[in-house]
Amino acid sequence: MSARIYRPAKTAMQSGKAKTHLWVLEFDQEQPRKIDPIMGYTSSGDMKQQLKLTFESQEEAEAYAQRNGIDYRVIQPKEATRKAVSYSDNFRFNRTQPWTH
Repeated sequence: MSARIYRPAKTAMQSGKAKTHLWVLEFDQEQPRKIDPIMGYTSSGDMKQQLKLTFESQEEAEAYAQRNGIDYRVIQPKEATRKAVSYSDNFRFNRTQPWTH
């Protein structure tokens, strides 16, 4: 039984950073998924795939995994690098690109 511990990135549908400060422990897939021949549904007998445990810090998640004998790997979050863009920069007199519609 192995798991991964990570801090989720913000979704494309949100502009804020809600729910990105929590750490998540998610179990890896132990059994392959099967396709039902009649309905075409994808299913698996592995119930641990449905678990998603959240923790306030990385240390708490690691302590839980060690306490329960779970092999784990930690995926460190990547911080977004954003360039500060101002609307008024579109009308600057020294623009490098021409302003066209």
